[in-house]
Amino acid sequence: MLYPELFKQLESVRWDMDKDIPWASFDPVKLSDEQAATIKMNAITEWAALPATEMFLRDNRGDSDFSAFMSIWFFEEQKHSLVLMEYLRRYRPDMVPTEEELHNVRFEFDPAPVLETLMLHFCGEIRLNHWYRRASEWHTEPVIKTIYTKLSQDEARHGGAYLRYMKRAIQNFGDEAKAAFAKVGVLMASARRTAQALHPTNLHVNKALFPRDTIQSRMPNPEWLEHWLDKQINFDAVWETKVVERILHNMSLLMDRSFSTVQELNKYRKELARELADSITPAVSPRPV
Repeated sequence: MLYPELFKQLESVRWDMDKDIPWASFDPVKLSDEQAATIKMNAITEWAALPATEMFLRDNRGDSDFSAFMSIWFFEEQKHSLVLMEYLRRYRPDMVPTEEELHNVRFEFDPAPVLETLMLHFCGEIRLNHWYRRASEWHTEPVIKTIYTKLSQDEARHGGAYLRYMKRAIQNFGDEAKAAFAKVGVLMASARRTAQALHPTNLHVNKALFPRDTIQSRMPNPEWLEHWLDKQINFDAVWETKVVERILHNMSLLMDRSFSTVQELNKYRKELARELADSITPAVSPRPV
């Protein structure tokens, strides 16, 4: 089981909201209304770990090890929401999300393939790590800069934990797991070809609720994410390339094969798909003479 070791590892580096956040260093002159509004939106987005955890527990009932790990992931993700709300409570109480706004992003996700979902959230952690690093650079107020740095480091560690479970999946399921990971990897490393940010909070997850079946569509301002990325933290092609490089690097480690471009990963995905198709195609019996 991976959970006991991951518990010890993550607990040893866990930050304390009272002791490790420099609240006394707050500089009100350096916090704008625009910046406070983005903090509110991030707090609500992080609250969406609640329905994601419910999805993981439902779809992984046969995997108690991974389900136990969710206790760590859920705790730390909800803590992200809480520290952002605490920041607003202290310095911009008019911006604290309401309980209704938080509850609005809690809705049931449709069942989805377990392996693809694992890879999707692994890539989501990589992307969020880079988003928060950029957010820390964009912000000018010292306390929130520190908070975003803490969050980005947590997301990187979460990605590392998901990677451990992906390695285990390959040991258990072989090419089936590799094919699932390569499929989602190609999608998540191709963000520059899409009109919207590719992150689990921006994907459609409940057909019955369409078009309000994404986390972002249920936010107070559904358009905020693209504006935050493009106009505020300026998550440009340079930063997007960093995300793609991390995804490809980890795919190379997982598959024991080097991928320097998305095209190379996609070629490998097609190879795996053909091999899997051939392995399940029944042999054709020769006609009797």
